[in-house]
Amino acid sequence: MKEKLLVSACLLGENCKYNGGNNYTPAVEALRERFEVIPVCPEQLGGLPTPRTPSERVGDKVLTRDGRDVTEAFRRGAAKTLAIAQAEGVTRAVFQVRSPSCGCGTIYDGTFSGKLVPGKGVTAQLLEQNGIEICDSTRINELLDMEGAL
Repeated sequence: MKEKLLVSACLLGENCKYNGGNNYTPAVEALRERFEVIPVCPEQLGGLPTPRTPSERVGDKVLTRDGRDVTEAFRRGAAKTLAIAQAEGVTRAVFQVRSPSCGCGTIYDGTFSGKLVPGKGVTAQLLEQNGIEICDSTRINELLDMEGAL
């Protein structure tokens, strides 16, 4: 039986990115050989439409480029993603980098200028607080090369 792995749906080619596109990453397909992949898009799970206005974290809040507070939708999506992970017995996830939901390590700074700062997306933070290891999409090969590596 394969280990279950949450994966940002956009990495699998699902058009759920804020602009209606995706972040398809061919290396993700190789994960299917080793893991049972469970796609999630926390932003859609939180009730946000696709496409949607870009959002960035500003402290504990998530704001759209035009200043709307979408924090509750991000929290709702994070909670639903955590519920899926717990129901499926997931202990690891591969998430899209820099996302206000899924980013881990660095995220955009909230000025919509492209500047990165240390931080985590709302979902990545909640999952880590609940013992789920997060691997960002730039480290997929490490996950494939080393058992247990995140």
